Amino acid sequence: MARPRVENPRTKFTNIRLTENERAEFESAADSLGYKNVSEYIRFLHSQHLGEQSRGEEWHPENESDFPGSLVQPFLSTEHGEVLWGDSRGYLFGKAKPNSIDLIMTSPPFGLVRKKSYGNEDADRYCDWFRPFADGFHRVLKDSGSLVIDIGGAWQPGQPTRSLYHFKLLVMLVEEYGFHLCQEHYWWNPSKLPTPAEWVNVRRVRVKDAVNTVWWLAKSPYPKANNKRILQPYSKSMQDLLKNGYKAKLRPSGHNISDKFSKDNGGSVPPNLLAIANTESNGRYLDQCRAENIAIHPARFPTQLPEYFIRFLTDPGDLVVDPFGGSCVTGVVAENLHRRWVCCELSEEYLLGAKARFVPTVQPLPKERGFPYAITSPCALPVEENNVPLFGDGGAKRPPEMKRNALAKPPVPRSSKAAI
Repeated sequence: MARPRVENPRTKFTNIRLTENERAEFESAADSLGYKNVSEYIRFLHSQHLGEQSRGEEWHPENESDFPGSLVQPFLSTEHGEVLWGDSRGYLFGKAKPNSIDLIMTSPPFGLVRKKSYGNEDADRYCDWFRPFADGFHRVLKDSGSLVIDIGGAWQPGQPTRSLYHFKLLVMLVEEYGFHLCQEHYWWNPSKLPTPAEWVNVRRVRVKDAVNTVWWLAKSPYPKANNKRILQPYSKSMQDLLKNGYKAKLRPSGHNISDKFSKDNGGSVPPNLLAIANTESNGRYLDQCRAENIAIHPARFPTQLPEYFIRFLTDPGDLVVDPFGGSCVTGVVAENLHRRWVCCELSEEYLLGAKARFVPTVQPLPKERGFPYAITSPCALPVEENNVPLFGDGGAKRPPEMKRNALAKPPVPRSSKAAI
């Protein structure tokens, strides 16, 4: 399949004359912020400059006319839904009817920058960027509907400290836009590598970051829901209890465990800790991207995450929308579950890959529902504390052996020009 020409391709080049030291400094700065090369770093500096110029320009609901329906255009349609290419604010304000959507299930860009294990750019401006979307979500969501936002945390650049941007976003949505926090969920990815590597594996002053926060919000304190839709198998101990019976008694905690506790309800109510491994390494989507040399979306969530909330919070025929559609995982899950759906995505390249989820046939949900995961207790291994002293500087300096490795890096090439 030939790839369509993009509307505004990068075909121009500019050369900047740099000394060897200047180039090394540019490359070091780019690397510390997670950019692949100097070109991306300079584009970042330019966007920062534009942001400083526009700082203070606040979003107001009366600016809705800035986002007409023409900002999105049809890309693909299925029996139950459609993919729209373009700015999803055009859909939220220019196409979707008020109070028409049953579930917004999405994972917005995290902190507006590429994630990197060593740190993320400060996300103070994230809430301002999000305001038009927040207003659009409130406009289109039904009173009985839900807004579910999967959003990962971020690290302050060069420090083992956390950004508060996702908490600030939550507070903004509740206090300024009138959403109610129904319940926070935590998506634990058991297969996630130990990150951030600098603080976990090198300086050893933090533990691995393996959980995303998932905010479940609604316009009403009482959105429609039923947890009997998402039951999980009983544990071995609960199965034994149901088989052998249980004597009602008062626990030391004060909880009165009655004889109703031994009733078989078909499964147990899951906790708000969702253990779902994100281990996709093959399949139609990835095969299509590799075959066509299409960029693979770097932050895909597994199908079980949207499946959990779609089953929990919607009925067949309800409308599910993902305004940051990416590779359209939400869409293919909704299609399988016979919900109407819309996915909006700004990147044409991501949609070219996502097409494989629907063409020539809709990709079915995986039959394997995953394995039970056990969280091993910390401090379970013996340790002689006198032989493992604390880092008194809290990791401010790299261990001496790591410094030696850093000094062994190959020399900077003699080229005195940086192509952008």
